[in-house]
Amino acid sequence: MKLYYSPGACSQAPHILLHEVGLHHDAARVDLKSKTVEDGRSYLDVNPKGAVPALELDNGDVLTENAVTLQYLGDRAGSHEVLAPPGDFRRYRQLEHVNYITTELHKRFSFLFHPEATYQMKQLVLGDIGKKLDFVDSQLDGKRFLTGDNLTIADPYLFVMANWTTMFMGNLDRWPNVAAFHQRMLRRASVRNVLQFEGLLQEEPAA
Repeated sequence: MKLYYSPGACSQAPHILLHEVGLHHDAARVDLKSKTVEDGRSYLDVNPKGAVPALELDNGDVLTENAVTLQYLGDRAGSHEVLAPPGDFRRYRQLEHVNYITTELHKRFSFLFHPEATYQMKQLVLGDIGKKLDFVDSQLDGKRFLTGDNLTIADPYLFVMANWTTMFMGNLDRWPNVAAFHQRMLRRASVRNVLQFEGLLQEEPAA
């Protein structure tokens, strides 16, 4: 498999999941402005939508859209904790969280990245995102991860949204459960490996 990613973008979620479950893969960096892959190819030849992630399978098929790539990887993780099997109600709860993140958080953040977004528009969007995060914070109450004690396909996606929240809002103080979740994720080897690979891991000061 090959994951097409851009540092810090939503593609970071499947990138983390690939490391978390130990699936062998290559990763190719995409310049989203020029729509080119690091080897010089046009990224539009891989994904005509021009967005990341794209997951190229060994047979040449390409999957796009975060919710789908996460589900695909979860089904191949070899662990029913990461994504429960069809027919198990836990699966639908896990997918419910993924789809909430996709539709209620991710798509709202996309407006903030738009170069023509005005200050007033950003404030409106941020207010709406805050309300959505209030709900997510309540879902994390008393839990390590969104559905309990075990990481599922939804959690790397939420981690990216938490990163974006700190980018636009400065901190996660309003959402203590999300903040605690974010810190737990930062301690995972899979997360640190991906952040280092994408050039986003800040060096810790020497003691």
